[in-house]
Amino acid sequence: MTSRMAGRILVTALLISPLAARAQSDDFPFLEATVAQLQARMASGALTSVRLTRAYIERIHQLDSSANGVNAIIELNPDALTIAQHMDNMRRAGHVLGPLHGIPVLLKANIDTADRMQTTAGSLALQGTPPTHDSTIAANLRAGGAVILGKTNLSEWANFRSFESISGWSGIGGQTHNPYGIDRNPCGSSSGSGAAASANFATVSLGTETDGSVVCPGNASGVVGLKPTIGLTSRAGVVPISHTQDTVGVHARTVADAAVTLGVIQSRTSDGRDPATGGVPLGWQGSGMPRPTVPTDYTQFLNPNGLRGAVLGITRQGLNGFDSFVPTPAPVTAAVEAAFKALTDAGATLVDLDALGYNFSGGPGELLVLCYDFRNDVKAYFATRVGVPVAGGTLTDAIAFNSAHADVEMPYFNQDLFDLCNSMATGPDDPQPDFGGMSYNQAIKADHDFTVNNVDAALNAQHLDAIVSATDNPAWATDLLFGDHFIFGTSSIAAAGGYPIVQVPAG
Repeated sequence: MTSRMAGRILVTALLISPLAARAQSDDFPFLEATVAQLQARMASGALTSVRLTRAYIERIHQLDSSANGVNAIIELNPDALTIAQHMDNMRRAGHVLGPLHGIPVLLKANIDTADRMQTTAGSLALQGTPPTHDSTIAANLRAGGAVILGKTNLSEWANFRSFESISGWSGIGGQTHNPYGIDRNPCGSSSGSGAAASANFATVSLGTETDGSVVCPGNASGVVGLKPTIGLTSRAGVVPISHTQDTVGVHARTVADAAVTLGVIQSRTSDGRDPATGGVPLGWQGSGMPRPTVPTDYTQFLNPNGLRGAVLGITRQGLNGFDSFVPTPAPVTAAVEAAFKALTDAGATLVDLDALGYNFSGGPGELLVLCYDFRNDVKAYFATRVGVPVAGGTLTDAIAFNSAHADVEMPYFNQDLFDLCNSMATGPDDPQPDFGGMSYNQAIKADHDFTVNNVDAALNAQHLDAIVSATDNPAWATDLLFGDHFIFGTSSIAAAGGYPIVQVPAG
């Protein structure tokens, strides 16, 4: 996908995975089925949404909940089959609401649904009365005829509670496992979403990303991860980290399915609840790039010959970005180079951005911005909830709740990141001692300057259609004692600017 798609896709990330190809099963004919294939079968009468939904539910019971299961699902929607039946009735009456009509979709458990399901971000602090209003995302899915099948587990609080957190673990959901090997980690924070898509627990699933939380689980579980431009998908009714960087994205087994889903969940105009939505999504504002035309259907850009004539910038800067003492495995670097060669073989011209001196280390003020936003944004979200322990409360209340329930909320890691964010000075121009004296507004400017001087500069000066890199290291063994084992990651290239990422399997 290139700049001919909805403006410009800025980062196309490549999965490096040591895992074998996903196994097929003769007793489940829906395995690996695409949205288009399922819609064709339902249109012909060979399949119903009820049958499809029931098949996914049975598969979840068989492979998710057992002692050696994936544990990707926090909760199934008790009304899923009723919704599916309604969609079948509408289809028989000649009313098809859209390309996801009758298609089961799983949502990360930080996306509000006004039904009988919880929205907890994995924390007992948000367990109780379900949300009273749908998120815009859930409302768009319902308007498009999708069957909301259930909620997926996540790294608690979207991996923003502790520097020592374990991806895929939450106090409510426990530990999600990688479907390729249950000793391996699914990455996070959209851990259950990526694992569920990989394990064929739904046709597609939704996650959220602030920096890496869609693309890293996609990488670990071998599926497509699509992180949209900030503001293209509404955050209204989503448990937040940061209004500056949060977005709702897609996990799917094909790029085509991700494209279909994006067309349904996006907000092409303002939803009246999230100021980032509108005719020009927030991630495009101030970028200096041409005003985008937001399409209604992204599948129109799917072209098997789309790389012919494309100009792609490549970077290897992310490799060994986190741990200079643990080298990137040789098979990973070999797969990266093979992927670059595959792009040239498909007709693309590659530009080595490292040789030209561009810096893709990420926004220097990112953590300060996220921490400052989180304390304020989570308070605003708590004000929308009733009947849960932190309803109408603040981050201080969440910290106190965790301390009072440490046996279930903090058996493996603490809440040092919560504490750091809660101790920050309150004014946007106040110096933050824990961040070298930089203020929030200075951090915002530093991140903006990083994007303009490196990402935007590379895209514009080199006339690029995309920037290509590896995504993350292969799935590591889940470690309940020492937490996650990242070697490298490249999602920060796009995070500070609010830019999109398409991550695809390779290697």
